[in-house]
Amino acid sequence: MSPRQHRTRKPRGRSRVGERFEAEVGPVAHGGHCIVRLPEPEARVVFLRHAVPGERVVLEITEGTEGDRFWRADAVEVLSASPDRVTPPCPYAGPGRCGGCDFQHVRLERQRELKTEVVREQLSRLAGLDVPVVVEAVPGDQGGLHWRTRQRYATLPDGGRAMRQHRSHRLVPVDECLLEAPAPSDHTAHGHAFQVAEDGFWQVHPGAPDVLVTAVLDALEPQPGERCLDLYAGVGLFARFLAEAVGTTGRVVAVEGDARASALSTRNVPTAVVRAGDVGEVLAASYDEPFDLVVLDPPREGARRPVVEQVVARRPRAVAYVACDPAAMARDVAIFAEHGYRLASLRAFDLFPMTHHVECVAHLVPVEA
Repeated sequence: MSPRQHRTRKPRGRSRVGERFEAEVGPVAHGGHCIVRLPEPEARVVFLRHAVPGERVVLEITEGTEGDRFWRADAVEVLSASPDRVTPPCPYAGPGRCGGCDFQHVRLERQRELKTEVVREQLSRLAGLDVPVVVEAVPGDQGGLHWRTRQRYATLPDGGRAMRQHRSHRLVPVDECLLEAPAPSDHTAHGHAFQVAEDGFWQVHPGAPDVLVTAVLDALEPQPGERCLDLYAGVGLFARFLAEAVGTTGRVVAVEGDARASALSTRNVPTAVVRAGDVGEVLAASYDEPFDLVVLDPPREGARRPVVEQVVARRPRAVAYVACDPAAMARDVAIFAEHGYRLASLRAFDLFPMTHHVECVAHLVPVEA
């Protein structure tokens, strides 16, 4: 796993790194941590890792200065443990160790509940919606482990393998990562093989392609003869099954920013119209006819306003929005709402067990529908 990128900020007064406080752990928050509110005289919000809501812990500040609005910390001692706390299966998980996992210390079922709380909170705060959702387990992992079909290690000076600490370039020597799958991906979905570049994007959880395709098709219910727009189409995962559903009288247009992936989608979906280029720029200049259905599978930052507005201008009867970040999804759902589209349903999948990441499929339809 690559190190998380973050800006180096100028210190705002005396460093508080290394200081310890006893505290009650508050709710989970987006990003793999819980919220702690330190009382006066500190009066700070602290984003705390390695804790479970409701626990009482000793936390140690890992990032923060006197003038910062919030600090970051690790729970280094548990004074009152949650019944959901477990011993991490990986010896490299914990404060000061590998930063790849956020929730190895939490019972797997509770991990999914925490992710559910995050998805609901993001939709409430950013889109003003109270949405029932349950993060679903996905076949293909082994108790939340051995699911990463594509794994990268850092290399130590002696040639050994390593991972990185959280928000750091510091290396942690490891023998193995327990998230790594025993075999690489076979790049198939529902029995169909796809051509993918050696270092190109494909879902890393072995169960992901099947469950995501099923969720998208169940939401859209594509019919013969319909016109479909697949945006951020990758190598054509969704376009392949949309083309099959709409048949020879239908039309599928697949737009993808990565030229190599787009070229491969022409092989994976030979009946689709394939266009390589920035999604926003392509939509602003072409394919301005009405479309019945749209699939959006944007990168982590979401589709954002220019793309959402181009989508609603084509007045689809349904949109399936595949999101790997619930905050970005919630912001885009709010933009759809401004333009007359409501969230009809939402499914969420635990495609990244032991981490804070979660995949969602949102189904959007016109308000009058």
